[in-house]
Amino acid sequence: MQTQQLHFLRNEWKTRKSSTGFSANEAQLVTLFGSRELIGMPQIFEHVAALYPNAQIVSSSTAGEIIDEEVFDDSVIVTAMQFEKTKVRAIKTAFGQQQNSFETGKFLYKSLNEPDLAGLFIISDGTQINGSELVNGLNQDNEKKIPITGGLAGDAARFTKTLVGLNEPASEGIIVAVGFYGADIQIGHSSLGGWDEFGKERVITKSDKNVLYEIDGDSALDLYKEYLGTYADELPGSALLFPLSLRLEGSDQTLVRTILNVDNVNKTMTFAGNLPEGSKVRFMKANFEKLIKASSTAAEKSFQTTKAPDLAILISCVGRKLILQERTEDEVIVAKQIFGSDTCITGFYSYGEISPFNTLFKCELHNQTMTITTFSEL
Repeated sequence: MQTQQLHFLRNEWKTRKSSTGFSANEAQLVTLFGSRELIGMPQIFEHVAALYPNAQIVSSSTAGEIIDEEVFDDSVIVTAMQFEKTKVRAIKTAFGQQQNSFETGKFLYKSLNEPDLAGLFIISDGTQINGSELVNGLNQDNEKKIPITGGLAGDAARFTKTLVGLNEPASEGIIVAVGFYGADIQIGHSSLGGWDEFGKERVITKSDKNVLYEIDGDSALDLYKEYLGTYADELPGSALLFPLSLRLEGSDQTLVRTILNVDNVNKTMTFAGNLPEGSKVRFMKANFEKLIKASSTAAEKSFQTTKAPDLAILISCVGRKLILQERTEDEVIVAKQIFGSDTCITGFYSYGEISPFNTLFKCELHNQTMTITTFSEL
C-alpha cells in the first residue's frame, strides 16, 4: 500500500508526503478533510480529481484537520491511497432518500456487501442524520462482524451544517460508505475517551431515541443544569465540556453521549446518539492527562502486528478539541509516537465517531472519543 498527502493551506498547495513508487494514476481512493468553507468549493475538488483521475474521492467538512502530528483549521488535507491487492468500492446516498437513518445504514451495507468484503468506512452528514440509527442499520445484516468505522462530518464548533461528497464537491445531507475487499487488507480499530465519571449512576426513565426527557423520573434538563452550575447559561455549547456516560441495559460497556441542543420550553435535551429508556447514565468531566493517554492507548490497540500500519485515520471529537485547546496536538502527537514515521496519518475532528469496542463487536456511535482506523496490506 502506497500513499501520498497534500495540504491546501493559505491558498497554497503543498505535497507533505509521498511513498516511494506511488502512482497518482493508480490511486483507488482519496480522502479530503477540510473546513466547510473550503471543502465545498468546486475548484478544490476539481484540482484533486485532475491529480487522481481513477480514484474514488471522498470529502468531509471538519471541526479541525489532522495530518501527521499536526492539527489545522481552515485547510484541506488530501490523502491518496494506492492498494496493491485490495479492491475498493464507494457509494453515497442522501438524507431522505431512504425512509429513515436506520434504513440508510441497511441500504449502505447491503449495497456494498460481497463475500470478500473486509471492512466498511463511513463518512456521514453530521447534523441531519441520527448517528445511532445509522449505525444500527449498518449492524443489522453484518453477521460476519466485519469492522465498520468512520465518523460524522464537522462544522467547526458551529453545528450549523456539514458537507460530505463522493466524486463531486461536498454538499449537505450526504452519507458515503467505502468498502474494502479481499484477504490481503488488514483493518484495525480502537476507540477510547479518557473522561472521568463521577456521581451516582442514574436511570433514563423517559426518552425518544436521541431526545432525553427524564432521569430517575425527574426532568433531565433541570438535573443537568443543576450539575452544570454557572455553565448552564452557556448551553448547549458548554455541554461539550460535560458529556454523559451511557451504559446500555444488559451491557458492561459504556458509551459517551454529547448534547447537540436543548429545548427550555419542553425541557428536553437532544443528543448526538440514542439514549434508550432503562439505560444507566453518569455525569462526566475532563481530565487532560487521561484524554491524551486515551489517544495513545487507542493507537496501541488499533493494530496487533509487529509492523506499524501503512495508514491511520484519526477521528476525534470536537468536544475534545474545545477542552484541550492549545494541547489539542498532544493527543495526535502521542498517537504518532506509537505508529512511528512509516505510518501515514490523516483525520479530522468530528461530530461523532463510529467504531466497534473490540474485534468481533458490532460498531457503535461514540462521542468525545479518539477513534482510530488502521490499514495495511499483507
